[in-house]
Parts: sequence; C-alpha cells; structure tokens
Amino acid sequence: MRSDPLGYLATELESLTREGLNRRLRVLDGEQGAEASVDGRCVINLSSNNYLGLTTHPRLRARAIDAIERYGVGSGSVRTIAGTMALHMELEHRLAEFKRTEAVVVFQSGVTANAGTVASILTKDDVVVSDELNHASIIDGCRLSRATTRIFPHKDVDAARRVLRELPAGQRTLLITDGVFSMDGDLGPLPALCDLAEEFGCIMMVDDAHASGVFGRNGRGTVDHFDMHGRVDVQVGTLSKAMGALGGYVAGNGALIEFLHHRARPFLFSTSHPPSVAATCLAALDVLMEEPDLIARLWDNTGFFKAGLAALGFDTGLSESPITPVIVGDAALAMTLSDRLFAQGVFAQGIGFPTVPRGKARVRTIVTATHTRDQLQRALDAFAEVGRELGVIPAHVAPL
Repeated sequence: MRSDPLGYLATELESLTREGLNRRLRVLDGEQGAEASVDGRCVINLSSNNYLGLTTHPRLRARAIDAIERYGVGSGSVRTIAGTMALHMELEHRLAEFKRTEAVVVFQSGVTANAGTVASILTKDDVVVSDELNHASIIDGCRLSRATTRIFPHKDVDAARRVLRELPAGQRTLLITDGVFSMDGDLGPLPALCDLAEEFGCIMMVDDAHASGVFGRNGRGTVDHFDMHGRVDVQVGTLSKAMGALGGYVAGNGALIEFLHHRARPFLFSTSHPPSVAATCLAALDVLMEEPDLIARLWDNTGFFKAGLAALGFDTGLSESPITPVIVGDAALAMTLSDRLFAQGVFAQGIGFPTVPRGKARVRTIVTATHTRDQLQRALDAFAEVGRELGVIPAHVAPL
C-alpha cells in the first residue's frame, strides 16, 4: 500500500492542537449582521469587517439584483480578453474620482491588489522598505518581485530613515505601510513616511484596506485623513470591508494603472468581477457620498466600546480605529476567551501565531455602524464576566 506523502500534515495539526491554535471554521447561517446566526447560535457579531453594514443595505441589494437581471451572473473572461464590461469601467472611473487620482484598476481582492502590484512594479534589482507589521499580501508581493526587502520596526520612522541612508544613491526603492494595521487597529505614520519618501526619492505606497470607508471625508481613507493627496504614488483600497462587497483596487497615476493592465498577473489571469459585484460597489460609493451619518455612527459606537473595554481593565493596545484588540498574550488563553465569549452570545475571534507574533495573542473586536448600544453593552457585560473568570482582568471589576 502506498504511504501517505501528506502524512506529516497530521503531525503539524497535532502541534496546533497542543498550542490551542487548531480552530474549526465558524459557519454563518444567515446574513452578515451586527447580530447574526453563527453555528446555529444567535450572537453579537464583533468579528466582521462589515464596518458600515453595507452587506445588507437595501440600495446595494437592489443594484445587485438589477445587474443580474440585465447582465447575468458572470463576466465570462479576464479583463484583457472579453471580460471588461461597461460596469467595470464605470466603477474604476468613479473610484478614481473618489480617491482623487488619475486612474484606478480593480482587482479580484485586496490581497491580489497588493501582491500583484508590488510584484509588477519591482524587479530583483530593486528594494522594498516595509513596516514589520504590514499585511501578509504585501510580504507575498515582495517575495514574488524578488526585490531585496528591508524591514523596519513597527511605525519607527527613524529606523526607516537609517535603512534608506544605507542604500546607494539612485536605488529604486518602494516605501510601504498599511494605513490601518489590521490586527492592532493603529494608523501608519503616513505624513512622516511621505516626507521620507520625498527626501530619498522613494515610491510611496499605502495599503488602505481597513481605512476605506472608515477614515477621511466620506471614507476616502488615510491619504485623505492626513491630507496627503498627491504625495502617495500607489494607494490600495478594498471593496470587501466597509464597501460591503468583494474586491480590491489600486489608485494612482495613469501610467501606473496602464502598466498594471499589462503586467499585474492577477489582473491578466483571473476572471473579472461578476456584474452584480461591480454594480453593488457603485451603489456603495453612492451610499458613502449620500449617507455620511453611517460613518459618524460607526465612530460613535467605536468610542463607546473602546471606553467600556478600557474601564474594565482590558489591554487594547494602541488602537485608533474600530479594530480593537483585547490582548492576552497566551494563545490558548485567547482561544479560551473567544470560546467562552461565544458561549455567552458574543462572537469575537481569537487570533494567534502566525497572524500575530508569539506572546501577542488576542481576541480581535470590530464594531460596526449597525450595532445598537444595547448590543454593545451586552457584549461588554460578557467581556467583564468572562474576563474576571479567566483572570484576564481583576476579579473586583464589575460589569458596566
């Protein structure tokens, strides 16, 4: 009998189980809401990137249904052959106006937008200077490009400067940061990095996935939030978080976008978005422009929940966004905290290595515009009860 060449994977899984990191997938039974049915249980959902509740917004639903009825369910091809529809072109034009750039190209996901762009615009002779906590898709793009990658400590602009000083004059260099870091919820030091890029002649790139629809006027992102228009060469945004649908995009000058049409492998070799997705994203842009109260509500809920966790004594790190980690350190403890919260009716996913460094395990929470104050208070009460029982917060701390 042939031996199993993948048998070693069972050993790896056993190791994950011993570390408390072997997690099964939670299954959503209905729509992605502030309160949702997960694994057959009604829970307050603090694990979704659905910041503005647009996954179920009536305007987005209506546009998706209309597009399916008019155009069908798929595009049938990659963009460079027969898969570019008028809806795709309209979406890219609208996104360019929204981001205040010359042009935009839409990708199938934020991951492919990051990885495809970095791998396309750099070669083995180039250098990337990257924050140590940048998203995994940026790391993948750096590897695919074969460029030399130099890492600087998280948000340490002085360290990035020292790296750049060591490089030869005229070295083509990409300086890259997340706009909002997805596990800690803090902002990249974009103004200081833009200064650095201009001083050393770097290409400046920001991954604004978790800032899209959240920061800046009408959700334009951290470039708008910090008023860095014209100083960031490559902006990556997402259509699958606050925008409520699916996909990513790159915004920049016309030459960048035209070059990506010819060299970005995800663009060249993946079927384009179904017409319903493109139409939904257009509706999401309409909502961002016409219903700014959604973003205001998101930030109101964020302030309330952050203050509640802080009052209870939880370590929430340096978060500046609706992403608020509850950092406990030990991976097994983080997973136990997550499971016990779920039993109390709160879905807040545990996160451990390799998504975050060892010793930095946490439960990550994300509030949305559609959470009610009652839901957030019930979640805080559950955190208080479970946190006391597990010794994460002092025993004398009472629910708020």
